[in-house]
Amino acid sequence: MVSASGRYVVAFNGEIYNHLDIRRQLGNAGGNAWRGRSDTETLLAAIERWDLGATLEKAVGMFAFALWDRQERSLRLARDRMGEKPLYYGWQGETLLFGSELKALRAHPTFRSEIDRDVLPLYLRHGYIPTPWSIYKGIRKLLPGTWVRFTAARKGQLPDPTPYWSLTEAVAEGQAHPFQGSDADAVDALDQQLGQAIEGQRLADVPLGAFLSGGIDSSTVVSLMQSRSSNPVKTFTIGFGEAGYNEADYAKAVAKHVGTDHTELFVSSDKARDIIPLLPGIYDEPFGDSSGIPTYLVSKLAREHVTVSLSGDGGDELFGGYGRYSTFQRWNARMAGLPSIARRGLRSGLCLLPSSKSHRHRRRQQLMADVLNARHSAELYRALTAHWLPADRVVESADEAKYWFNSAVSAGTLQEPVDHAMLADAITYLPDDVLVKVDRAAMAVSLETRVPLLDHRIVEWAWTLPQRLKARGGHEKWVLRELLYRYVPRELMDRPKMGFGVPIGAWLRGPMREWADELLAPRSMQQAGWLNPQPIQQKWRQHLAGTSQWEYHLWDVLMFQAWLNTQHGP
Repeated sequence: MVSASGRYVVAFNGEIYNHLDIRRQLGNAGGNAWRGRSDTETLLAAIERWDLGATLEKAVGMFAFALWDRQERSLRLARDRMGEKPLYYGWQGETLLFGSELKALRAHPTFRSEIDRDVLPLYLRHGYIPTPWSIYKGIRKLLPGTWVRFTAARKGQLPDPTPYWSLTEAVAEGQAHPFQGSDADAVDALDQQLGQAIEGQRLADVPLGAFLSGGIDSSTVVSLMQSRSSNPVKTFTIGFGEAGYNEADYAKAVAKHVGTDHTELFVSSDKARDIIPLLPGIYDEPFGDSSGIPTYLVSKLAREHVTVSLSGDGGDELFGGYGRYSTFQRWNARMAGLPSIARRGLRSGLCLLPSSKSHRHRRRQQLMADVLNARHSAELYRALTAHWLPADRVVESADEAKYWFNSAVSAGTLQEPVDHAMLADAITYLPDDVLVKVDRAAMAVSLETRVPLLDHRIVEWAWTLPQRLKARGGHEKWVLRELLYRYVPRELMDRPKMGFGVPIGAWLRGPMREWADELLAPRSMQQAGWLNPQPIQQKWRQHLAGTSQWEYHLWDVLMFQAWLNTQHGP
């Protein structure tokens, strides 16, 4: 779209939920009558009036866009605060490429498709490729909450992005001005703020619904949606037959209680496995989260009925919902009680130990070394949550790409050690795994997803809360639970956290074994030249024997191998 004056041209992906408020602030489109009701038109008018930085600070939404300034002959790329919408960019020769998907960049004749070997250790450590890197050399992901400017005078250069919002600064500000009200006041505040976010995100010119897994987060979003709607909200759930992987009955009970128009689909293991060959094309680069399978299935189900669906993602990162936080806190307490001289002694002792022939023992030594080397809670958390470690020697001749994780998460002193773990997830796992999973799966079936818990005003408020309002009495997400109990009986929700996944471990030993054997064959990996088959085969044999559970590690490798075959041929 071209601005009213003709100066700016924008390619825009996403939604600005408060664009009508921005229109009211503008009064008119810079002296011109509004041509339509599009938030894209509002964006352009605001940029003409206030410039890009001020407009981004006012905008509430999820978006990625490219803005061409005809007067300055400059291009600016911008991304939303929490990273809901993707934006890739980079130089290939003398051509600057940008887009929402890598497949769009690959279509250009100058694209080289050169894999960045130094990014592979990061992928295998985390199960996803963290921002700002991509799988390809010279192609980056724009950091959430930033914009970057390009001009012909700086051809071939990748300038540092300019932040217009920073999560680490929001966290520091929130903890410097903690919430002062009572427990009930906190629940009231969350009710009001989440309700406001949902009200803004319910605005749509197309049919709208919501994912409902039956867990705390999605049940809360759906309950607040339904309480504000005069018609039944359309909700969607996928069910599986395997015990431990099916929350459909819980979702159905919540839907019945709050009165939604509920659709559920039970999927056989065979049907779910049929999705696997589609994953490399959906995610465009190696992506090791197997819950992308049910996410695609529920998106496909929802798209048969609606065009937009709200989700409950973000609650775990904001309100301390992951069980691994308890594990981290136990380890952190042990390390805090260990004098530095004792740490040095243990590290020295590990160095003197002979290299174990056992892969399992060698890995334990490496994990303990990483734990003892951790200078900060953030580094300890990264060590404890790693999939493959550098000592596993899966990627030969590679130096792990420099990563902003430690500097960003370690900046400043937070109130509790677990705050560093939560912040780490919010700036890495959330945008690079959770939101990637939801956005790509939904976009693959032309479904738009919206995430009300990640309204930046809720994010900022959540970081004013002390930990006692997030974890209490053996329950995570205390304040979110208390809000949900205003709408849904407690007995419907008091159960262990289940997660949204599929039984990959059992599938790899059973119906997927032949497929996995082919992808993990040492000869094919050696010919490709990217991964060392020896440690991978060790884990594969242990997994098949049932002596160890290595499905997450193996799935990372399988998704890389499947992506490699899809993009570059076997």
